[in-house]
Amino acid sequence: MSKKVVTLGEIMLRLSTPGYERFVQAESFDAIYGGGEANVAVSLANYGFDAHYVTKLPKHEIGQAAVNALRRYGVNTDYIVRGGDRVGIYYSETGASARPSKVIYDRSNSAIAEAKADEFDFDEIFKDAAWFHTSGITPAISKEGAEITKKAMQAAKKAGAKISIDLNYRAKLWSPEEAQKVMKDLMQYVDVCIGNEEDASLCLGFTPKGLDVTSGKLDVEGYHEIFKQMKEEFGFEMIASSLRESYSASDNGWSALIYDGKDFHQAPQYDVRIVDRVGGGDSFAAGLITGLLDGKSPADALDFGVAASALKHTIKGDFNHMSREEVENLVGGDASGRVQR
Repeated sequence: MSKKVVTLGEIMLRLSTPGYERFVQAESFDAIYGGGEANVAVSLANYGFDAHYVTKLPKHEIGQAAVNALRRYGVNTDYIVRGGDRVGIYYSETGASARPSKVIYDRSNSAIAEAKADEFDFDEIFKDAAWFHTSGITPAISKEGAEITKKAMQAAKKAGAKISIDLNYRAKLWSPEEAQKVMKDLMQYVDVCIGNEEDASLCLGFTPKGLDVTSGKLDVEGYHEIFKQMKEEFGFEMIASSLRESYSASDNGWSALIYDGKDFHQAPQYDVRIVDRVGGGDSFAAGLITGLLDGKSPADALDFGVAASALKHTIKGDFNHMSREEVENLVGGDASGRVQR
């Protein structure tokens, strides 16, 4: 029997400009669905877990289309509450070379932002669950979202599930002061914390010396310092971060770092030519969770997560559609990209 994993968050309608068009050029949009924790659920289902996604969506056809997008890839939608008026929307423009990608949100008053914690039977949701994953986006969408996240974490902890969070600071949703007030309180329930140096600074108030996220360069020693501080303050079992070196919007160096309280491990770096970077961090989180649930060492779990995410950058859309075998092949050193016949 496959292990039960639960993710909680907001799935949105994504409207993307075709190819590399700018918003002002576009005469049509490609419509797909995605969102941080939904992306993780799809990956986990794809890797063979009993993946359950929790949210609230309207009863109308757009809400149903979002449910169907999850079901298509094997995600269990039994715990999705139906109601509310709207599905959140975000517009996506893919960057190239020196022009960055751009996202515009239209998510106010979405069904999950207006949901109440008592609409969810968390004791039932977390029955027999091995893992719970959410992100800093969900508590940022509304006060109700923050309350739902906390109640879910409490129920997951009571059920004995491991809890991971991807800090995922979103400046368009809240300020650092608002984020830290909510997120520091939630950290007491977290076993595995995922987030880059900017997330740790803005969500939790940790700022290592000498890190400049806009430079495109990385100072891994700065991460060592910040991870030790986070471990000391919150007692996480593990802290992990993807490491992105931005050569341009089209080409990135991609690696990751994990700290288990004793040792640091940095994964091999992949040079990635980007097709779509949205969901890259989510595919990393899902790969890391997969490795840990499989019983891999933190180092081996990290290597699987980085490889999974490097491959996701080559796929259009939010979801990662790579199989376990394809990820393991890359971990094993097959990065040739040659045609498989």
